[in-house]
This record gives sequence, structure tokens and C-alpha cells, in this order.
Amino acid sequence: MAPAALPSSAVSLRGAVALSGRFPLLAGVDLEVAVGETVLVEGPNGAGKTSLLRVCAGLVPLASGRLSVLGLDPARNRTTVRRRVGLLSHDSHLYDDLTVIENVRFAVRAAGGDTSRIDPACERWGLVGRLAKTPAGKLSAGQRRRVALAVLTARWPEVWLLDEPHAGLDAAARTLLDQAVLEAAAAGVTVLIASHESGPVEELAARAVTMTGGRVTAERSLVPPSTTKAPSVAPGIAPDVPGAAREDGRVAHVA
Repeated sequence: MAPAALPSSAVSLRGAVALSGRFPLLAGVDLEVAVGETVLVEGPNGAGKTSLLRVCAGLVPLASGRLSVLGLDPARNRTTVRRRVGLLSHDSHLYDDLTVIENVRFAVRAAGGDTSRIDPACERWGLVGRLAKTPAGKLSAGQRRRVALAVLTARWPEVWLLDEPHAGLDAAARTLLDQAVLEAAAAGVTVLIASHESGPVEELAARAVTMTGGRVTAERSLVPPSTTKAPSVAPGIAPDVPGAAREDGRVAHVA
């Protein structure tokens, strides 16, 4: 039997409507994102960017319209979609009573991921030594953000949904994040980046769509991201860059 063909679209929405009570979160979204494409979703606060990502992650159901993620209907294949999709949101979704390393291990194992990525991912984000053994409930907001990023890069799902990914990160961590996104794109991962400050992330995407009032209202092409910016390391391995994060959460600048 011939293997099943991969879907041409990683994410496909047609007339997608999502509600919170009677309030429309999405008001008829039409969007196609190809497998391996990186797309910036821009627009002001309240435009529907976060709702779009949550719908694609299978966390918010559609009231009407159609949604396909990796060729699957999230409403019917919730567990499979959640294992193949990673959402970086405002909430880090950590268990406060578990340590940093325990949180990453739990997330990777729950998603059926490759556990060999766990330690390299933690090293990449400076989550080593005492910090790795610290309960998540005692972490600062920036440290929690880095743990969430370690979970994402350790899981290495097929679709990354990044909601304001630079929020709460210092310059060094932003550089690491940008490199991780470029690595993922080079490896064929599909990435959606939602941001109301498009400037810092425009270099990561080849296309931008604008959301207004819960709809996609415009689209523009961007300069394709330069693959030379991505370090030549395996996914989850921390590159040697100036400003690498130390285990105490501070930045150790390298001359």
C-alpha cells in the first residue's frame, strides 16, 4: 500500500467563526498556510490573533466554517492534533509543584516526543544546574517563559503557534528564539507568529497577513528569511552566541 500523501496545507480555514458566548472571536477567517511556511499574523490588540492560534491548536472550537490542521479536523482528532502542534501562549502552562526539568520531561513524554531532546533544549535556554531543579512556582516571569520555550523546542512539533513570542524575553533570549524559529523552518516545520509589533519578527517570515475584527483583511509578501542566520546545530542545541543565559536567569555577555 502506498503511503498517505502529506497535505499541501498545514493549516486551512474557510469561513471560520469562533464565539465566546455571543461575542465573535473569529468572524469568518479564510487562511491557507502551506506545510513548512512561516507566516506572520499581525494586527492590533483585539484583532483576533490569539483566538486564531487557539483555534488552530484545538483549544477553541469553531461555531461554523471549516478547519484542517495537518489534514486533520481538531474537533475529531483532538489528541493527535495537540501532539503534533505546539502553542506558545501568554500562559506558560507549567505545573508549579514540578521542577523545571520535570515540567519539560512531562510535556515531552505526554506528547510522545523524543526524550533525547530534553537536555539539549534545557541547555539552550540556560535551564541547567540549580535552576533545572527549581520548582516552577518559584520562577520569575522571564524564567517561566524560557521553560515554555524549552518545552516547545524539546517537543519539536510539526506546527509552531507563537503568540507574541518575544514578550518577556531579554535580547539574548530573543536571539535564541529567532534562531530556533529559523532552524524549525529549515527543517520543514510550519510556524505561525502572532504579533502586534511586527518589526522584530518580519525577518523570520516570508508572508504576513493582517487581522482586523476577527477576519484576515490584508496580506503582504516579506523578504524571505535568510537561512544564513540559523546556526548549524541540531534542533534543541544551544548555539554559542553572545548573551547566552546563565542558570540564574541573568545574561552572561561574551566578548
